Amino acid sequence: MTKITIFSGFLGAGKTTLIKKLIADGYKGEKLVLIENEFGQIGIDGGFLQDAGVEITEMNSGCICCSLVGDFGKALEKVLEDFAPDRILIEPSGVGKLSDVIRAVQNINAHDVELDGFTTIVDAKKCKMYHKNFGEFFNNQITYASCVILSHTAGLSEEKIGEAVAIVKELNASAPVVTTEWDQLSGKQLVDAMTQKNTLDDELKELLEEAEHHHHHHDDDDDEHEHHHHDHDEHEHHHHDHDEHEHHHHDHGPDCTCGCHDHDHEHHHHHADEVFTSWGKETPNAYTQDEITAILGALGDEEKYGIILRAKGIVPGQDGQWIHFDYVPGVPDVRTGSAGTIGRLCVIGSKINEEAIAHLFRAE
Repeated sequence: MTKITIFSGFLGAGKTTLIKKLIADGYKGEKLVLIENEFGQIGIDGGFLQDAGVEITEMNSGCICCSLVGDFGKALEKVLEDFAPDRILIEPSGVGKLSDVIRAVQNINAHDVELDGFTTIVDAKKCKMYHKNFGEFFNNQITYASCVILSHTAGLSEEKIGEAVAIVKELNASAPVVTTEWDQLSGKQLVDAMTQKNTLDDELKELLEEAEHHHHHHDDDDDEHEHHHHDHDEHEHHHHDHDEHEHHHHDHGPDCTCGCHDHDHEHHHHHADEVFTSWGKETPNAYTQDEITAILGALGDEEKYGIILRAKGIVPGQDGQWIHFDYVPGVPDVRTGSAGTIGRLCVIGSKINEEAIAHLFRAE
């Protein structure tokens, strides 16, 4: 089985820089082949990749989308036959349509291949301008992406990054978006984002399991229902495989560290007809530790926010460090930690006011 990963993005977005990082840190131990095709350029950036032991197959007869699909198919078949790689990285021309590249790869039937993802790199500084002026190509690259990674976010204001994220989400609501500067992230974190591992949905599911255990801790009735909501449009693109986000049960032993045994507040005894809901949001917004501490303190206002059982998250700090937080009623834990691919907020509770919580976190 050969996995095929496509890296799309306008010229100058940083495709080659990202691929270099992933080769060094994300795809360790894999036999890789890179197929690159830069419109009108010969042998661009091939040297360092060859130094890294990566075979280069360059097609310089025009961009992939403008070449005969059959020719590209033959080149891909030859790579599979000659090298039998674990993974092929395809870096098409920056002015190509991602949908054309995907179609060409999908026409490969003679070998055991798996499309592992279509990642689009978007220059956060130029996103608005490209969206306006080159919509046919630029928007296509975003619409068909399974993950979007913003580049050149260093030094950009929260507002500018937010604008870029909004444009991406308007075109593609289901793809994860990476807003963090790449030098703060490991190759594994980027690969996880590209393959939709450790997503917001995963975190919400985990917190729901904790909420369910908290419920059973006080009430043995098994008739409760759980739901979760987050601020992504759940419509699917044809190439996405979305889980049903089913709720899986797990057992918490006496050594469990999730916090569910620690706080036995009388007003948190739930009844079986109550519904646990969760609110989750990805955000590029930056915060201070004091701001997050104050927000968590405010969550105790049940009349305003509902009964909050748990909250956790990781967000950019205004001082450049990342803030990690956990909350059980009355006990906020705020600390610094490693960077995430984008800020992430998760809240679980009963009869929660999602609109008020979003406003509290400045994440409408």
